[in-house]
Amino acid sequence: MIHEKVTKLLYGGDYNPEQWPEETWEEDMRITNLADMDIMTINVFSWAMLQPNESAFDFSQLDKVMDLLHQENRLACLATATAVHPAWMAKKYPDVLRVDFDGKKRKFGLRHNSCPNSPSYRRFTSSLVEKLAARYQHHPALALWHVSNEFGGDCYCEKCEEAFRIWLKEKYGSLAEVNKAWNTRFWGHVFYEWDEIVVPNNLSEHLGSYDYTAFQGISLDYRRFNSDSMLDCFKMERDILKHWTPDIHVTTNFMGAYKPLDYQKWAGEIDIISWDSYPAVNSPASLNAMNHDLMRGLKQGQPFMLMEQTPSVTNWHSYNALKRPGEMRLQSYQAVAHGADSVMFFQIRRSIGACEKFHGAVIDHVGHEHTRVFQECAQLGRELTQLGDLLVDAIVPAKVAIVFDWDNWWALELSSGPSRDLKYIDEVWKYYHAFYTQNVPVDLISVKDSVNHYSIVIAPVLYMTKKGFAEKIEKFTESGGTFVTTFFSGIVDEHDLVITGGYPGELRRLLGIWVEETDALPPGKINQIKMTEEGTVYEGALLCDLLHTEGALVVAEYGSDFYKGMPAVTKNAYGKGEAWYIASSMDEAFMDNLAATLCKKRQIKPLLGVKAPAGIEVMQRQKKENTYTFILNHNETEQKVQIDKQYRNILTNAVFEQEVILIPYDVLILQEELS
Repeated sequence: MIHEKVTKLLYGGDYNPEQWPEETWEEDMRITNLADMDIMTINVFSWAMLQPNESAFDFSQLDKVMDLLHQENRLACLATATAVHPAWMAKKYPDVLRVDFDGKKRKFGLRHNSCPNSPSYRRFTSSLVEKLAARYQHHPALALWHVSNEFGGDCYCEKCEEAFRIWLKEKYGSLAEVNKAWNTRFWGHVFYEWDEIVVPNNLSEHLGSYDYTAFQGISLDYRRFNSDSMLDCFKMERDILKHWTPDIHVTTNFMGAYKPLDYQKWAGEIDIISWDSYPAVNSPASLNAMNHDLMRGLKQGQPFMLMEQTPSVTNWHSYNALKRPGEMRLQSYQAVAHGADSVMFFQIRRSIGACEKFHGAVIDHVGHEHTRVFQECAQLGRELTQLGDLLVDAIVPAKVAIVFDWDNWWALELSSGPSRDLKYIDEVWKYYHAFYTQNVPVDLISVKDSVNHYSIVIAPVLYMTKKGFAEKIEKFTESGGTFVTTFFSGIVDEHDLVITGGYPGELRRLLGIWVEETDALPPGKINQIKMTEEGTVYEGALLCDLLHTEGALVVAEYGSDFYKGMPAVTKNAYGKGEAWYIASSMDEAFMDNLAATLCKKRQIKPLLGVKAPAGIEVMQRQKKENTYTFILNHNETEQKVQIDKQYRNILTNAVFEQEVILIPYDVLILQEELS
């Protein structure tokens, strides 16, 4: 539950009244009331207004905004305003400014421009948050704290370098352990004093780019340190807020599969996961669905908040197309279907200047409610009010899990081989998309999460094998589970040191194979993959593992090159279960067949009983004894979908049996109609 006052899915968005004269505020309340909006995120970028200089504070305008929200029966998601430090701070205390990857010190500007290890930044942040928490602790509008905004970026300044050394001391205890973990005898990098360690960037270990480094161990640890540094800033603010308001939840807005921050580690420090969803115009619907599921998985299936999306158009893509009629509603319900307990926008009123003046808003520059976009927002608001608390805190049940790990992502793409085209997200999405098209729900989990209640667990490109994972997945498989992993898995430990004794390292016994070599295919080149039983031929690309079986059954073989006839797909019986190895990056036809085969064997049926047409997404949420089935049409054309029993659409009360018809971008939320 987000807040005790919440009795429905929250609806609202980012509101920036400081950009507008006060006479506009009342009009904003009138218009958003027409859309049944009940929550506003405020004070996100207000530090410069709240603190005009080092010693002065002015909360008069924020007081008025908070009082107005209460007067209008709106809840406040109150941000701490620490996302952008004021210009006076950068001028007087330059240690707050970041140093970039090329070693250049930034000047005041943009966002994410504060060094997370700056003593001045932390001191002024603590002071501001303390005053905010003390002032508004009992305000009746306060429903949620929003720390900073979209944490991100990294810093390579001297303060960060010093802090990195302290972080290393705490992690490893001694330089001897650091040298061992980083394999510093390579290239004579052995460190004898802590202050010999410098930050890894383009002035030291990197070779011109963020993901190309000579020493993966050093760069990997700096990724961890950078994520931890910003997490420390979050925790500092959270602890102050919790001191004053222990019963008010604290969040910060994530950004889906955002590479610089280990959200799985952050999740343990945050009350409610929230994130900002901005899919590109040509982004597949399944990719955005995967991001929703990744966010839901951060707290092992707990509902999350959709903190931001655009009601119409973004402003930073190369081509910023409008959302077509119905598309905003569709994407909103997609978030709800995957576990969101809120639908919120950036922004409420469109700015008149700077880089977001053409970003979509509930209230456009024309300033009234008579726009297509607002009417769609109002329709959605009425529907969310109609739904009431039916979906609040409802869970998303899944029997399939995909393992996602930030450390593995970092290490894999810092690797000096075998292919610079190997992208972790792409390979994870391939497997997610295969089950998505089968209308089979998927959880995205960490390597630390329990796997006992799943039937199928998939770990694409598990390059890094962390301590305890192999043992856990062996027990899972031995007890009857199905485990699937892929090429370039089981290669290194958590320090990015190769696990000797033959690939795939600790997974070798479970998989019943030995991988001798890996061939990297250039763009456009493929190898045929022929199934041994039915003879069907598929295509593999990117990488091809050359492997030998050690008890595993050969399911498919390579069709060309000098390794023609060698195993390309294997299956190993292990206890009551089985472990699959997919030795190449396979085409969509293979992936579709694999997902269908695995689900059939484990008796996992598609939602609604049959696979839906292309572009139709089916998801379920459960609350107590009630199950709600979402059918979402991502197509620009009308679609017919077969259903397995009689259902009632809880949005319209229409009853369906045998089939439903959806217009373009339509959404149905079905509940089984009991006779």
